[in-house]
Amino acid sequence: MSSQDPAPQPPELNALAPGQLMILAETFRLLGDPTRLRILMTCLDAPRSVGDIARSLELSQTLVSHHLRLLRGARLMRGERQSRQIFYEVADDHVRDVLTDMAHHIAEEHGGF
Repeated sequence: MSSQDPAPQPPELNALAPGQLMILAETFRLLGDPTRLRILMTCLDAPRSVGDIARSLELSQTLVSHHLRLLRGARLMRGERQSRQIFYEVADDHVRDVLTDMAHHIAEEHGGF
């Protein structure tokens, strides 16, 4: 890319195809579950194993594994095998930014509420 080429622009949200809108809606549905949000937030700073996530959130490993399967399927998390364990982390900066931006938004004081 030369210095005169414009930077790539994000897709117009109102131009998303119906299939893309369905995927976006499903992603927000998945994010609407407090347990899944807690799992994502636990893995924001560093990759964690299922056991680590379960212990820190006081959940069963079976429940954590179930939620991780859904989050991985939606490309919100990824896992990397290291020996006999898989370490999970937030999939990319887009997901990380959405989570941290919304957490900051919720934490702000809003007049009138």
